[in-house]
Amino acid sequence: MENWILLRGLTRETSHWGSFIGAFQQGLPASRVIAVDIPGNGNLNAVASPMSIQAMVSSCRAELLRLGIAPPYYLFAMSLGAMVATEWSYLAPHEIEGCVLINTSLRPFSPFYQRLQTRNYLPLLRLVLFGGGAVHREQTILRLTSNKACERASVIPDWVAARMRHPVTATNALRQLLAAARYTAHREPPATRMMLLASSQDHLVDAACSHAIASNWQCPLALHPSAGHDLPLDDPSWVIDQVQRWLKASSSSRREMT
Repeated sequence: MENWILLRGLTRETSHWGSFIGAFQQGLPASRVIAVDIPGNGNLNAVASPMSIQAMVSSCRAELLRLGIAPPYYLFAMSLGAMVATEWSYLAPHEIEGCVLINTSLRPFSPFYQRLQTRNYLPLLRLVLFGGGAVHREQTILRLTSNKACERASVIPDWVAARMRHPVTATNALRQLLAAARYTAHREPPATRMMLLASSQDHLVDAACSHAIASNWQCPLALHPSAGHDLPLDDPSWVIDQVQRWLKASSSSRREMT
């Protein structure tokens, strides 16, 4: 049975996957799908967020071993989680069968103004430092990360409940931001199979970042024409279809090599 480990982005937790986990499991019925929290988020909100991506990798590996879920793993990761997946592939390549990275960015391949588009600096800073009420915070996040905010507004009550249940401190949010800002990937690709998914209309992280990674690492990239940063929220069926296609192509390539 293949183990698929799902990793979210900055300050988000496993519950923010919502119905996507069930849909992903249905799309890969022979696999086991496990969502893991980065320290400082979700069930681990009382823990200090690591100051480095490498330390986040160590935490995720330890949590899976605690749960009795042994490698190898496939990693399915968004944004900050995709940085964790990338570093995991460098630190423990024997544990990773493959990675699907969604709307991520990596230094040294992209400049800072593409990795986080400048229009978002002030809204995100206000959100981290001042925030406002839970409903306002989650509405702002939905507006920043989805291009179907009106259609997806039904997620707001669940997101508010998650915030009330597992509040992320401003300190942990800043620590996660710092870890992401400091992280630099290797120029050489990880020794594992990679696929990138990106949204052409992502208004948070420029899709040029995924183009740059795919070009440097010579790995496949699929572009969605209209979704926002939270691609699994805006078009889960498209995401699952891309993963299925990638797995099928990878399996065919392995058979040809043997």
